[in-house]
Amino acid sequence: MDRKEALELLRQHLKKPNLVKHCLAVEACMRAMASRLGQDPDPWALAGILHDLDYEVTEKSPDLHTTETVKILEAGGIPPEVIHAVQAHAGKVPCQSPMDWAIYTIDPLTGLIIAATLMHPEKKLAAVDLAFVQNRYKEKGFARGARREEIEQCRNLGLELPEFIDACLKAMQGISADLGL
Repeated sequence: MDRKEALELLRQHLKKPNLVKHCLAVEACMRAMASRLGQDPDPWALAGILHDLDYEVTEKSPDLHTTETVKILEAGGIPPEVIHAVQAHAGKVPCQSPMDWAIYTIDPLTGLIIAATLMHPEKKLAAVDLAFVQNRYKEKGFARGARREEIEQCRNLGLELPEFIDACLKAMQGISADLGL
């Protein structure tokens, strides 16, 4: 499946613009992280863009999250390692590969970066820097849904937290127009 097909599938299953933007943010970060770690960015990006495909139908039943996505991806011939990463992001299977750890840690980080951007006076990703995100990260009451304990698992990728945050921030800044920020 190429990106165009993945984007069509995403828009077919997700109607809420902010969910689509979230998936685009995760895709950009996954692509950047794969390149940084010397991996093929295409399957990583595919996992990122499709990871929440069933979110709108499983939103009220988190225990079912990814079950419909897995069915759709298997029917579409998506590689098993991509499907495993999609399941790993939601804690349905243990993280085993760098792709698994990346999506598991990137998913909550994108939410934190968006929340930090919306707190910034300019409300633009271009205006946000690493120090600003790190300061928001340290505030326990800020973006509580962005689970810090998951983000900190970036060490399983061999990355320190500041390096990880900075790489994702830059990836998201690269698609700021798509994110409306």
